[in-house]
Amino acid sequence: MNKVLIISYYWPPSGGAGVQRWLKFVKYLPEFNWQPHVYTALNGEMPVIDISLEKDIPAEAIIIKKPIWEPYSIYKKINGKKKSEKINAAFLNEGKKKGLFQNLSVWIRGNFFIPDARRFWINPSVKFLNNYIKEQNIKYIISSGPPHSMHVIALKLKQQNPTLKWIADFRDPWTNIDFYNQLMLSKSADKKHHSLEKSVINTADSIISVGRFMSDEFAQMYLESGGKNTSKFKVITNGFDRDDLPKIQIQKDEKFSIAHIGTLVKDRNPDVLWKVLSKLTKKNTDFTKQLEIKLVGKVDAFVLQELAKYNLEKYIKKIDYLPHNEVIIEQQKSKVLLLLVNNTPNSKGILTGKIFEYMMSGSPILAIGPKDGDLASLLNETKAGRICDFDNQEELENIVIKLFQKYSFNTPHSNIEKYSRHSLTKELVRILEELN
Repeated sequence: MNKVLIISYYWPPSGGAGVQRWLKFVKYLPEFNWQPHVYTALNGEMPVIDISLEKDIPAEAIIIKKPIWEPYSIYKKINGKKKSEKINAAFLNEGKKKGLFQNLSVWIRGNFFIPDARRFWINPSVKFLNNYIKEQNIKYIISSGPPHSMHVIALKLKQQNPTLKWIADFRDPWTNIDFYNQLMLSKSADKKHHSLEKSVINTADSIISVGRFMSDEFAQMYLESGGKNTSKFKVITNGFDRDDLPKIQIQKDEKFSIAHIGTLVKDRNPDVLWKVLSKLTKKNTDFTKQLEIKLVGKVDAFVLQELAKYNLEKYIKKIDYLPHNEVIIEQQKSKVLLLLVNNTPNSKGILTGKIFEYMMSGSPILAIGPKDGDLASLLNETKAGRICDFDNQEELENIVIKLFQKYSFNTPHSNIEKYSRHSLTKELVRILEELN
């Protein structure tokens, strides 16, 4: 079999969408005669644990786990956290007031841990992997970020082994990510982040992004740095795996359940939806009796405060983080699946992984975000749901009423098979083979 080394910080038993992307590629690569060698952290800081994902690791895969030192133990001590307490991603705040030390920690993180807190793993990893790729005669490597330290590891390997073929996979942007401006960066630190990002973009043999907007931004960066041929910039979205579907028939919720599944941060708070739901509960008796706002996963305290402000607390059904197999069931049970895009400057390029599993469920999708972005294009293509702008309350109210009164809750979505994990892995293999 052909061999490919995949450098990914997130790996089972860690849970979350970042794990699933490369876990699913690894699952199907052996079918295309590629043997995945996965290099990952033995003791990384994982926000959530999901043992159920381990079933997808194929027997052909070789998993290499090496110890990592991260400064999170110091961070927890300074901020009065327990050693066992998890650190949330993307500035999620579950209710604790931010103190001076927490703000200081953010400043230190942004200005000294460049590109991120896994920077101390870079040199030991390069030393180990330099020997490993020679021993295993590996000619292809893939780095998956964030954390972008994984790209820096691959960058150094490529610089020291120029004949290596390297694919850099971006699940999220680097300097254009929605919380970048919250890192309180100095001019010097900002310059370092951009410099590293450009080095990765310019050096990698192929750049894969999960959406068209992100890919175009990287291609433009490449051209501005003197690059000539943008054909190396590719898009492979996230996807769904029909193997994840339960083997039994799932009954729909009795109530009109509008479910958001996944982390709900402050920048994703759908104020316009809360206004609409509050208005409808005041004027429509049937709607009031049937409404259920189902929040599955971690929710920022700000979002809960906003729900309370609109007197919607009694409609909330809060469910903590679930293993992935149980998440799939909740998606099928819910009558409407809510997809929210961060109301930030890069909103047009946000295409979250959950949208594809939402489509697989067959439940109608209600999305709030830009109507000229990647998400809107996908929904229009697949007929899987409707999207409303961040502030269009009148349109959103009409959509919610139609969903409540008329919508078929078992509508098969069209044109989605190309987004299956198997089909997407075939696309990855094509890119790998083009690098010869």
